[in-house]
Amino acid sequence: MNDQAQRLRDLVNRDPCTVARTVAVTSGKGGVGKTNIAINLALALINMNQKVALLDGDLGLANADLLLGVYPKYTLLDIVNGKRELSDIVIEGPLGLKVIAGGSGVYELANISQMGLDRLISAAIHLNGELDFLIVDTSAGLARKVIRVIMAVSEVLVVATSEPSSIADAYGLIKTILQREPEKEITILANMVRSPNEGLLVWQKINMMTSRFLQREVKYVGCVFFDPKVVSAVRAQQAFLLAYPGSSASRSVYSVAENLLTKAFLSANQVTANVRMPFGRNTFAN
Repeated sequence: MNDQAQRLRDLVNRDPCTVARTVAVTSGKGGVGKTNIAINLALALINMNQKVALLDGDLGLANADLLLGVYPKYTLLDIVNGKRELSDIVIEGPLGLKVIAGGSGVYELANISQMGLDRLISAAIHLNGELDFLIVDTSAGLARKVIRVIMAVSEVLVVATSEPSSIADAYGLIKTILQREPEKEITILANMVRSPNEGLLVWQKINMMTSRFLQREVKYVGCVFFDPKVVSAVRAQQAFLLAYPGSSASRSVYSVAENLLTKAFLSANQVTANVRMPFGRNTFAN
């Protein structure tokens, strides 16, 4: 698994035109708002003058297109079946976001073969030449196809909430990733938290376990606040960043996007009793 992912990355790295950062947005369990984060993070990056594509890699249960209110003619299934190339299925979403739709409730995607998955990952990575970021919304959990997708990108953003099960499952996912690639770049995003300190605590609990049992620190990209307007936006099939740009969730996503863009991640040795995470530039910069 790791050899295949490394082969794909090496192939991309030999292309001098390839400059995009590939970021998998993933989680140890479902229900933590992972897809919402992926969509709104991608849109926030576009508003920061980045060229971004969103690949719905939640194979078999994809719904990013529904949350964006777009209706693709073709999906990843057409690539897996060899009927279309990746360029044929890319559609333009809000703000010019390039959307690569998956397929919901599709048996062939939920049970994709190794050859089909390799074809999909390779095609998605080769779109990089036109992009600054490729954001990949993965399935939740530890299924083989999820881990393979994660292994094929350069950065992993693990979404977790303050629920103990979410924290435990996030650790389990990180452990699985690091067993395959010990140097993989992994950051934590705390979602649906009520305060900056609650977000910090989510990360600190996960980082404590990875540091103790895996001898590896994971860094913190920030938090997104709980906001009832997120639910309203989902019901309207809109990104909350567009439907409610002044909401607390939108402002915190912009902060996360800026930290991701500048790689201003928080590490354990930067945490003090007076740590605060206000909105604004370089939240975690020294």
